[in-house]
Amino acid sequence: MVKSLGKLKTRCKKVKVRRLLSQIFLLPFYWLFNNFWQRRLLLAWGLSICSCLFVIFTNIDFASASLDNNPALPSLKAHPLPTQLAKWQDVNNFGDYFSEIKPTKLGYLVWSEFPVKVYIERPTETDNTSASLRRFEQWVEAALKAVQEWNNYLPLVVVEQRENADIIFLRSRPPLKPSINPNTGELQLPRARSAQTNYEFYLKKSVSNSPVLSHKFTILISPDPALAQIQSAACHELGHALGIWGHSSLETDVMYFSQVRNPPPISARDINTLKRIYQQPTRLGWFIKTK
Repeated sequence: MVKSLGKLKTRCKKVKVRRLLSQIFLLPFYWLFNNFWQRRLLLAWGLSICSCLFVIFTNIDFASASLDNNPALPSLKAHPLPTQLAKWQDVNNFGDYFSEIKPTKLGYLVWSEFPVKVYIERPTETDNTSASLRRFEQWVEAALKAVQEWNNYLPLVVVEQRENADIIFLRSRPPLKPSINPNTGELQLPRARSAQTNYEFYLKKSVSNSPVLSHKFTILISPDPALAQIQSAACHELGHALGIWGHSSLETDVMYFSQVRNPPPISARDINTLKRIYQQPTRLGWFIKTK
C-alpha cells in the first residue's frame, strides 16, 4: 500500500513537471500572439526554422549520396542518340543555347528508353453541357498538342495510367513559395506562375532485375490563362521535361525565359540545344551496381 502511494506521488510529480514544462514552452507563443507585429515575427521565425531544416536535410541527402565516389552508382556515359535527333541537321547554323543548360548531380536529364510515356490529367465530370468541362477539355487538347509538337524530335506516347508515366501533366496552379527578405525580415510572396516543372530520381526495375537509375517529371499547368498561353506553357514545360533544364535568351525560341505575346513554335535553336544535351554523359538510364 505504501509502495502504491509512493508510486502515485511520483506520477503526480511527473504530471506537474510536464504541465509546468508545457506552460513554459507555450509562454513565448502566448506573448507573441498578443501583438500583431509579434505575430508576424512568429511567422517569420517559423518559416526560417523550416527553411533551415530544409537546407540541412538537403545537404545531408547530397552528402550521404557521395555521388562522385560512390561505387554503386553508374559512371557518366552518353546514350545513343534517338533516331529523330540523329537525323536532325541545321543547315542554316542557327546555333544553340547549350551553355545555359544546367546538369544535375546525376548528369543531364536525358531519356534513354523510348517512347517516353506521358500522362495527361483528364476531367472526371460527365456533364457535356458544363462550361468547366469544356474548359478542361481545351486544357487537355493544349497539352496533347505540345506532345505532338515535341514528338517530331523525340518519340513520345500518351498513356492512360498515371503510374506508368515518365512525365505527368496535371491541371493545377503551381504553389506559391514564400520567402523572407534578408534585408527587411519581412515575408515575401512571389508572383503567381502559370506553370511549373519538377523532377525526382528513383530506382526502376528492369528485366534483368538490376535497378536502373531513373527520373520522373511532374508538370503543373494552371487552368487560368487563355488557351494560347496554356498551349505555350505546356510546350515550354515539356521542353524542360525532355531535358532542356535551362532557358533561352531569344524570344523566338520555345524555351525563352518569359511568356511572349505571340508564342513561337519549336525553333531550330531549341532542337540544336536538345541534340547537344542528348550527346552528353549522364548517370541516368544506366544500371546500378549490386552485390
